[in-house]
Amino acid sequence: MADSAIILELRDVRKHYPVRGGLFGLRRAGAVRAVDGISFKVKQGETLSIVGESGCGKTTTARMILNLEAPTEGSVHFDGARLDELDSEGLRKFRSSVQAVFQDPWSSLNPRLKVSTIISEPLVVNRKMSAAELKERVAELLVQVGLRPEQADLYPHQFSGGQRQRIAIARALSLNPRLMVLDEPVSALDVSIRAQILNLLKDLQDKLGLSYVMIAHHLATVRHMSHQVAVMYLGQIVEMAPGKELFSNPRHPYTKALYAAALSTHARGAAFANVIQGELPSPIAPPSGCRFHTRCPTATPECAKVEPTLIEIEAGHMVQNCACVMAQPGFVTAKQLAAPGAIQ
Repeated sequence: MADSAIILELRDVRKHYPVRGGLFGLRRAGAVRAVDGISFKVKQGETLSIVGESGCGKTTTARMILNLEAPTEGSVHFDGARLDELDSEGLRKFRSSVQAVFQDPWSSLNPRLKVSTIISEPLVVNRKMSAAELKERVAELLVQVGLRPEQADLYPHQFSGGQRQRIAIARALSLNPRLMVLDEPVSALDVSIRAQILNLLKDLQDKLGLSYVMIAHHLATVRHMSHQVAVMYLGQIVEMAPGKELFSNPRHPYTKALYAAALSTHARGAAFANVIQGELPSPIAPPSGCRFHTRCPTATPECAKVEPTLIEIEAGHMVQNCACVMAQPGFVTAKQLAAPGAIQ
């Protein structure tokens, strides 16, 4: 796709939360570097999944995309416009075009409201529709997510977890969004239901041309759904590639460890089981050099000295150029391949 098809772009985005100290908390004692310089693009009709451990910055990234948090540095662009430069009309259109589905379908739905009210609420606020039109639209949305129109008169507690998440998806679809942020949309569901919800999301994407940013803990959840996958660690993207490429050829040690954890019952994962040692370092004082070097099984002394940057090693495959990554056998970057006289 051409650049004109890009619907979302983050440019060197950082989000730092100040830490206060002193007797009355008046002295700035540092900052939590929740997100520390990330960039990516999402194309119309595609899915970018952001994976990593709890505390790596995934949810903070999602909140900035939803304009619930403002970046400390850098910029978020939707449909070519910077979010911090939108006027009131631009913000109104943005809120209609970008919707979210959250992790817990039990707490994201008001238990005192009927499903019809839950789904129609965005329409009541943002559209001028008659009662008959609202009822028709709610029925259409329920059918779209695999539920029955007559279930509109029920309350959330009368549904299973998977059905509640379908209701949450129907609510998000009510304003015909172009981008949906999916924050752990299946992690609170039974394993038997997860595939059904993921398949529903994929079918809706194919039918409606939706773009997704999916937040997830591990690679297995997003394997069959993602066009692009970004792996975050301690506020930074350590590797980003097309989904199939990332699974077939992970290059960063952290990506390999996540992959091994997802396949821990498989022989291929057994050799790499438990390779990540210790706890996630504090985002207030992240390690020098490569932030993963304190837990990395292949770290070298050089890894602690120079902070790596993302480089392209193949078309669309980016990885941090940490010393241990560059030392991998046969490692050749896209830039080296393009150099005059390079062996093809």
